[in-house]
Amino acid sequence: MGKHEVGTPKWISNRIKSKGLQKLRWYCQMCEKQCRDENGFKCHMTSESHQRQLLLFGENPGAYLSDYSKQFEKAYTDILRRQYPDKRVHANVVYQQYIAYKEHVHMNSTCWVTLTSFVKHLGRTGKAVVDETEKGWFITWIEKDQDTLDREKRLAKKDKLTKDDEERLREYIDQQIEKAKAEQKNNEEHEATELMKGEDETVKLDMKMQDKKLKEDGKTDLKNVFKDIGKGEKRRGRDEDEAGRKKRSALEEIMEEEKKRKKLEKKKVEVEEEEELAAPWIRKNIVVKIVAKSLGDKYYKKKGYVRELVDDYVGLVVLNDSGAKLKLDQEHLETVIPQEGREVVILAGKHKGSTATLRTIDTDKFSGLLKLENGDKISLPYEQFSKKHAPS
Repeated sequence: MGKHEVGTPKWISNRIKSKGLQKLRWYCQMCEKQCRDENGFKCHMTSESHQRQLLLFGENPGAYLSDYSKQFEKAYTDILRRQYPDKRVHANVVYQQYIAYKEHVHMNSTCWVTLTSFVKHLGRTGKAVVDETEKGWFITWIEKDQDTLDREKRLAKKDKLTKDDEERLREYIDQQIEKAKAEQKNNEEHEATELMKGEDETVKLDMKMQDKKLKEDGKTDLKNVFKDIGKGEKRRGRDEDEAGRKKRSALEEIMEEEKKRKKLEKKKVEVEEEEELAAPWIRKNIVVKIVAKSLGDKYYKKKGYVRELVDDYVGLVVLNDSGAKLKLDQEHLETVIPQEGREVVILAGKHKGSTATLRTIDTDKFSGLLKLENGDKISLPYEQFSKKHAPS
């Protein structure tokens, strides 16, 4: 049976019944569906749509759990930042305001089992100051400016890059050490020396043996053998020291090369991050979509067009359905991809500000093929172009 049309008596009745919060045990987070009783929840659990969602969750449960945790943390900290800036407040008071929104992300779908564990997480990460009293946990939001947040984001990327480089360098060094050990074993098993002789000199073997000479030669040979052994040990020690120096120097050279490459990659990442932070993409007369849940269900996922720019990052957005005007930062907006054959505006890169026609959409690579006014064709990701507003 399909859904009832908007405005019909049955639709109004269902809205009245579902108004406000209902029992958590009859709520499905994956499908975002609230059932009214146990029978309805049992029917939903056996439905085909719910089974498909479970299959998707089973393929990558960690990603879904992480996503729900991030959504919960962002919504909770948004309330704390907006309503209680630099104020000490009970953690449960903020939580009650958070769950008052009907379509909130429930805590049992996150990585935190209790509110206490979540509050401790905020304290460990330095996002808030927490303290425990007889009345429970109290929390104080730490206000940070945009420069501090950008700096922390860059440091987090650098730490991740450094860890990846260190692991790669460690694996490379281990491989080189094993290779050197294998070569040393082969050299010890098949060691050969070069025959040293002059150009005109001939090799002769004297096999004549006499008793007196044998005794005398035995004595002298005995003394000379020990001397030769001592010289051989010294020579072998010098050779081992030289080989060790060569091996150490080779490893040092490898490490120096890796350090230089790592520094270049860090500089490249810093330059790219600075360019991304410094380059605003919002432009006049483009269609955008609101993605900020903090604005409420009335404006979430609504589309509009940018009527004018307040500054490089903020624009005046006029909604298509209601005509409401909102001043929004580009962080709260995303681009809109039109149908094939429609006009779009390029927001970044070499052709920034140019108008093009969307030819094809590649959903696997999240990009589109655009045809410029001069006939050239380029491929750009979704976030670098948006639908052009056509005034009526």
